[in-house]
Amino acid sequence: MKAFFDSSAFIKRYVEENGSQAVDDICRESSSLGLSVICAPEIISALNRRRRKKLISPGNYSLIKQALSEDIREATIINLTSEVIAKTTALLEKNSLRAMDAIHVACAMTWPADLFVSADMRQINAAKHAGLKTVYV
Repeated sequence: MKAFFDSSAFIKRYVEENGSQAVDDICRESSSLGLSVICAPEIISALNRRRRKKLISPGNYSLIKQALSEDIREATIINLTSEVIAKTTALLEKNSLRAMDAIHVACAMTWPADLFVSADMRQINAAKHAGLKTVYV
C-alpha cells in the first residue's frame, strides 16, 4: 500500500499525541511512504515552535530531526510540478483549503497514493472529494 502523509499526520510519528499509534501502524503496513516536498519544512517549523516554548528539549529536537531525516531518505518525495500546481489550483477552487494543505492533497493525487493520511478534517474532505481513500488521525 502506498500511503501519503501530510505534515499534520506525519509529525505524530515523532511527537506523541492522539493518532500517533495509528500513524506508526500505517507506516509499518505500507510498502511505500509518500510526502510532499513541503512536509519536512512544515514539521521542522512545528518542532522549532515547540522547542522555543520549551515543550521539547534541544536534545530531543536533534533526535527527532535525525529520525525525520532518516524517514525522508526512505520516502518518495513529490515535488512541485506543473501537474501538482494545476491540481492544487483545482482543489483550491472547489474546497475550503489553505494553499499548503491543497499542495499535500495534489501531491497525493499525482503520486498516486492508495491512502491519504491527515489530522486536518478539511484536507480529508477535499481528498475524499478528489477520489482518494483517507484516514483521519
